[in-house]
Amino acid sequence: MIEVTRLDGKKYWLNPHQIESIECNPDVTLCMLSGKFIVVKDSPEEIITRIVEYRRRIGAFKNEE
Repeated sequence: MIEVTRLDGKKYWLNPHQIESIECNPDVTLCMLSGKFIVVKDSPEEIITRIVEYRRRIGAFKNEE
């Protein structure tokens, strides 16, 4: 799970494997595979860094080499 911050400042944890895309319009919006949209304060770069760190932590990159 990765941590994101909603616009109201509340912390939220979500499964990064469920993110289909990230849009900037102008707020950062995570489009989930379920069709749900989550608007967050975090930048796309921060989110991508957290996803990469998460995947390293769970050993996902070992299967991708």
